[in-house]
Amino acid sequence: MASNKILIVDDDTNICELLRLYIEKEGFTAELAQDGENALKKFESFAPDLVLLDIMLPGLDGWQVCREIRKKSACPIIMLTAKGEVFDKVLGLELGADDYVVKPFETKEVVARINAVLRRSGRAKADDSKEVSYDNLVINLTNYELKVKGVQVDTPPKEMELIYHLASNPNRVFTRDQLLDEVWGFDYYGDSRTVDVHIKRLREKLEGVSDKWTLKTVWGVGYKFEAKD
Repeated sequence: MASNKILIVDDDTNICELLRLYIEKEGFTAELAQDGENALKKFESFAPDLVLLDIMLPGLDGWQVCREIRKKSACPIIMLTAKGEVFDKVLGLELGADDYVVKPFETKEVVARINAVLRRSGRAKADDSKEVSYDNLVINLTNYELKVKGVQVDTPPKEMELIYHLASNPNRVFTRDQLLDEVWGFDYYGDSRTVDVHIKRLREKLEGVSDKWTLKTVWGVGYKFEAKD
């Protein structure tokens, strides 16, 4: 099944490209528009499953674009608004916006809101679910839920992403630098000790849960999720 399609509408090229990188990394297909007129044209040709729509646009503003889309489609819309701008929630609801995000935003928050709105609207693709399971362990990255022996364990997002990445690639050894690149991504500026700290916290949650798998240190190299036959 094809991935969900997201139309990103913002007159800031950097914001558009940043959102595109993160959204495509999450498995979505993205298309960009940088003004209201172009947004409406792209909406027709691209037929997105969701629109990320900036309010302040040249020509037609975000409110006008939202109004035009709503005349012909129930496609979910998440409004983007700059910090300090007054976001009129009543107007947003009246025009049919499904959610809004204030800039500057964390890209992870935007992706989480996209997933939530798609689920609520029934547009999430069935095969987009990201879940791996082992004995006494279920890691669901779609909902950011970690279940140990059937009980949900509160886990920060980056720990979730780290254990999911390792468990999705059982018995493969990752260096710390690989994990920094593949889990923390291009926008992270830190050192490999960050990985060690997160592994330690995960081990505290997972210690003694099962003898069929383990979060293992490969000395001098890095870490792996070792699954035993």
